[in-house]
Amino acid sequence: MTEGMTETMFKSKRVDVSATDTLIGEGSTFEGKIKSEASLRVEGQMIGDIDCDGDVTIGENGKAKSNINARNVVIAGVVHGNVVTRGTLTLTGTGQLYGNTSAHSLIVAEGAVFQGMSKMEGKGAAKETDKTQEQPNYAKPSGGYGSPAV
Repeated sequence: MTEGMTETMFKSKRVDVSATDTLIGEGSTFEGKIKSEASLRVEGQMIGDIDCDGDVTIGENGKAKSNINARNVVIAGVVHGNVVTRGTLTLTGTGQLYGNTSAHSLIVAEGAVFQGMSKMEGKGAAKETDKTQEQPNYAKPSGGYGSPAV
């Protein structure tokens, strides 16, 4: 082997988080926790948590009893569990989410089912919270214009 070939063979490969790296196909069941640096697509059944640096897609025939943490999540099938995204959660017209979500952006198509609570985590959310706590109290002393109603 030449020196150049050896160098090329053992170079670390960068993971493309936008490429679907893992597929749980229709008719397959996976039980356990998945941690992935790339994207994941579930067309079968997933039982266990998903922690993904890339995107997670639950296909129309996919079913997941999972807490999902990923960059973006698309649900066209059924998910029982909580979903946390750093980007967008999309529920398609066939998607069903039974659990809570925290996302930067939430898209719910007509026909989708969402039973749970949502929390929008914008990029400036922490800064906005800090600003409201720092605001002074402008209420006037009792008996003044700003006094509470009796």
